[in-house]
Amino acid sequence: MTTRFVIIGGGPAGNIAATYAARLGADVTMIERDVVGGAAHLWDCIPSKSMIATGRAISRTQAIGGMGLETVDIDVDVDGLRSRIEAIKNKMSSNTTGLLESQGVRIVRGTGRFLGPNTVEADGVDGIELFEFDAALVCTGSRPRIPDWCQPDGERILTTRDCYPPHVFPESVTIVGSGVTGVEFVHMFSSFGAKVTLVVSRQQVLPGKDPEVAAVLEEEFMRRGVKLLMGARAVSTERTADGEGVIVRCDDGRSVESTHAVLAIGSAPNTENLGLERAGVDVDSGGYVAINQHCVTNVSNIYAAGDISGKLPLSSVASMQGRKVAEHVMGLHTRSHRHLDYDKAASAIFTEPEIADVGLEEADAFSSGRKIRVTKVPFATTAKSMINNDTQGFVKIISDPATGVVLGGSIVGRQAAELISVIAVAVTAGLTVTDVAESILVHPALSEALSDAAE
Repeated sequence: MTTRFVIIGGGPAGNIAATYAARLGADVTMIERDVVGGAAHLWDCIPSKSMIATGRAISRTQAIGGMGLETVDIDVDVDGLRSRIEAIKNKMSSNTTGLLESQGVRIVRGTGRFLGPNTVEADGVDGIELFEFDAALVCTGSRPRIPDWCQPDGERILTTRDCYPPHVFPESVTIVGSGVTGVEFVHMFSSFGAKVTLVVSRQQVLPGKDPEVAAVLEEEFMRRGVKLLMGARAVSTERTADGEGVIVRCDDGRSVESTHAVLAIGSAPNTENLGLERAGVDVDSGGYVAINQHCVTNVSNIYAAGDISGKLPLSSVASMQGRKVAEHVMGLHTRSHRHLDYDKAASAIFTEPEIADVGLEEADAFSSGRKIRVTKVPFATTAKSMINNDTQGFVKIISDPATGVVLGGSIVGRQAAELISVIAVAVTAGLTVTDVAESILVHPALSEALSDAAE
């Protein structure tokens, strides 16, 4: 008997679950109300990284004098940048749609909601359809979180989704939120020449990250002329009297005025109006759906993945969750099956320099009393960094002093998001520092710092 598998949400989790389950023989229906490929993915992640890439190109072009070239003036073509972002988004969405259809997945354009533990209703362009299912996956993503004290207007007071790109680049901008999204926006707008202020509610940017890593980023921000309001929590935003600016006020009495303000304080799960209560699925006070190691909710045939699961809000994590859901739905978990270990997920921050990490963090090890070995090698020791005229950053590897097993690592510098993959594989596979050190890598390459750190 064919397994009837219904998926509400067409983001990374839904796409991977759909294609993988379909290849395994399931009858798959996907219901998506916005964009196949995922709103958070295609309306947040991809546009922001596209603009960051353009900003990085500006920064590197301005620094070409150190490579034996004459510097040049750069003008930003806003219309061209907007067209580039739209082209990337449309191409990715069409590629995803084509892949799903090639696997026999039926895509229903509309809003899905549960009528019970085995029935979903889709309200779409072709009217209302009912689908009975053996298994269902909810992966409806998230949206920018907006606190009561802020009312974005899409003109001067912006959410992250209002910034790709703005119709005119701001002369000055205040970023509220110093987490991953906030610091990426600092990098992006400062690269485009804006005067940037970052409101930092803690005593370092990237709270929870390695302080040594955060310090490198703070130093770079100050070099760029970014103003850091440390230990300040924003409590209000308002337009100036002439409407041409924004005032952000903080709880300690400080305030900052700029032409624009961007709210970057996290996201909220899209779990409203899905009929989850009719299906018997529990939702916590924050709107997240609790799952077990197989991404199963409290209802045995209903799964949740992606941002609504309350796990790491990364597209890569959502994609792996989708694969694990498909394996469980089709019974593959009874064979060789590795549970998803969120503590071993690699992540990256696309600032300049890039930041990436995976596994155990040094501060967490010390706070728990765990013995570790920490080795750190600056990129400045590699020939490739000098060739690139960019010696900023370092590689740090954390290992078990008794066994040599790699437990985690951090990388700050050019191509950190690519290089962290080596440490991620080592952490996932339980490799030792000797395994890494004895791998014959390319020369000259930045990856040589990995080998040196593993020595």
